[in-house]
Amino acid sequence: MKKLAVAAVFALAGTASFAGGYSEPVIEAPVVVEETSSSSAGGYVVPLLILALVAAAVAAD
Repeated sequence: MKKLAVAAVFALAGTASFAGGYSEPVIEAPVVVEETSSSSAGGYVVPLLILALVAAAVAAD
């Protein structure tokens, strides 16, 4: 009878340790933040330089 009791204790202890089952760990991808640095006059510099060169070429003629 003792063997049956010991077997029952081991059976209950064994099932309790596997009660949750295996679940894969959740690995989240890192968040990548890309910072852009731009000048407020970045879109106006090149056209103004071209306009200045054209004006200088017209004035030179």
